Amino acid sequence: MASESRVIYTGMSNDLYHRVYQHKMKLFEGFSKRYNTYKLVWYDETDDVTAAIELEKRIKGWLREKKVALIEEENSKWDDLAEEWFKE
Repeated sequence: MASESRVIYTGMSNDLYHRVYQHKMKLFEGFSKRYNTYKLVWYDETDDVTAAIELEKRIKGWLREKKVALIEEENSKWDDLAEEWFKE
């Protein structure tokens, strides 16, 4: 997740749709709400929970430069990949 100013939040969830909704509606206190990280700019999918947790921890340990490179490899404009998910 990212803000308009490109602050990056890294997390994992077993329900991406629901978790993105929570970010967009600012339903939880903390980093994500404070920095307004509501745009889904990158995600990966797996059925292996252990692998997901390991990837999350690995990415969180990266320098910002490496996180930006990961995002921009597939989403160079930092578009919100979930922009249309919650429109009526």
